[in-house]
Amino acid sequence: MSWYFRVLKKYAVFQGRAQRKEYWMFALFSLIIAFVLGLFEGALGIFPDTEESVLANIYTVAVLIPTLAVGVRRMHDTDHSGWWIIVPFVNFYFGCIDGTSGDNRFGPDPKGRSTQ
Repeated sequence: MSWYFRVLKKYAVFQGRAQRKEYWMFALFSLIIAFVLGLFEGALGIFPDTEESVLANIYTVAVLIPTLAVGVRRMHDTDHSGWWIIVPFVNFYFGCIDGTSGDNRFGPDPKGRSTQ
């Protein structure tokens, strides 16, 4: 859960790098929270006339900027421009590979590794 809060603390920070674990843990917890909100809404019968979960959609909009920011920082960790986040299959690949070892043009290695 600390990985999730770490991303929220950097709400709109698009500079720097994010390691793979930070990126995927944030994605996992966001998915779980949206799912639980949908279940909660369904169980209580809130907004019964809609097909979609209103609470989950509100949550998704609330974390849109941190989601984009951590995605851009993840692209930076692989030494790629943050604009790669708009290309679905490529950003998934970059999100899965290990980051650049040592410092790169976007900042120091978040894992603290050196290239020596």
